[in-house]
Amino acid sequence: MSSPALVRPHPVHRAADLLAAYLPGSFYYSSTTGSLLADGVHATVRAPHGTRARAAAEALDAASVLGVGDPVVVGAIGFRPDAETSLVVPAVVRRAGAPGTDGPVAATGSASWSITPRPEPEVYAEGVRRALALIDDGELGKVVLARCLELTADQPVGVPALLTRLVRLNPAAHAFAVDVSAPGDPAPRTLVGASPELLVSRRGHEVVANPLAGSLPRVADEAENRRRVAALLASAKDRAEHAHVSAQVAEVLGRFCTDLDVPEPTVIGTPTMWHLSTRITGRLARPDDPGASALALAEALHPTPAVCGVPVERARAAIAELEPEDRGYYSGLVGWTDASGDGEWVVTIRSAEVCDRTVRLFAGAGIVAGSDPAAEVVETSAKFRTLLRALGLEVSA
Repeated sequence: MSSPALVRPHPVHRAADLLAAYLPGSFYYSSTTGSLLADGVHATVRAPHGTRARAAAEALDAASVLGVGDPVVVGAIGFRPDAETSLVVPAVVRRAGAPGTDGPVAATGSASWSITPRPEPEVYAEGVRRALALIDDGELGKVVLARCLELTADQPVGVPALLTRLVRLNPAAHAFAVDVSAPGDPAPRTLVGASPELLVSRRGHEVVANPLAGSLPRVADEAENRRRVAALLASAKDRAEHAHVSAQVAEVLGRFCTDLDVPEPTVIGTPTMWHLSTRITGRLARPDDPGASALALAEALHPTPAVCGVPVERARAAIAELEPEDRGYYSGLVGWTDASGDGEWVVTIRSAEVCDRTVRLFAGAGIVAGSDPAAEVVETSAKFRTLLRALGLEVSA
């Protein structure tokens, strides 16, 4: 079963041209299914948690009536129910095939950086220990704890070059750049990243979700990588963590789908990590129902235990208590939905918010019984490497 294609039968643009045409303020999204570049704002979609899909459908209907050709809603939604959102119907949309893997990698520039961990790694490890105490007391089955790096350069950060490097260095990822500027920001703010995790895609009757949970860092030695892949598949702790996620995703999609297929997990790799992965597929019972659009499915799924925990509300409360930094858009969702309800939304991980000279990036780890605080620090450090490599930094985090 395939993901929804961003590509029309005869795309008139080249993927490389769309990537080269991106400028801050545009919306860019690409994956192995295609590329999309959107510019301008025909309408802004504002609605509270749980009603965004309906508001998006109404905005798409209104755009169609006003003659907007092939309207889509694009943007991002933050982690918390009351978090920021940036959803719009753009004025112009261009599509192309998937980005190639042989294009030029933009230079990183010559910026000098200062890096501030928020919190310090030892404070994060103490937060993991506090989370384990909640798990031992039976309050939680799992909680995902994140930490932040704040990077400050001696010159403005070039978002187009950063996006290009993310696309080229992570060819299998879902790459994105979204304007998430808000009142009070000292300069335009852009959410940019290369997520490996598909929250949900929809094409007609077909639905696909690909939750990831249970991870180990990737290393240079291929023999050691093979050992780590085998260890993930054999790990009772990691498989239990993954089962929390895949079961919840299957339960939610089961409300909308027939013929749901939930296979045994496999291991997928990114340039920096190995992840347990389950590709869940299903067939929508009522694809014409506006309540079964790609965005509606994404709202129903978010937040999965891959970024929050089990049970959800207690995990959210623990995150608010144990994480000193507001996640913002990190571990939310980013993507697109069209007037037919088709679309693709991914989990906002391996991402950063860029504002002038400042880059804020987050990484999280799933805490379950048996988690080791020091190992979770190592895991989050490895997850930072996607953005750090794209920025030209190879540092210990």
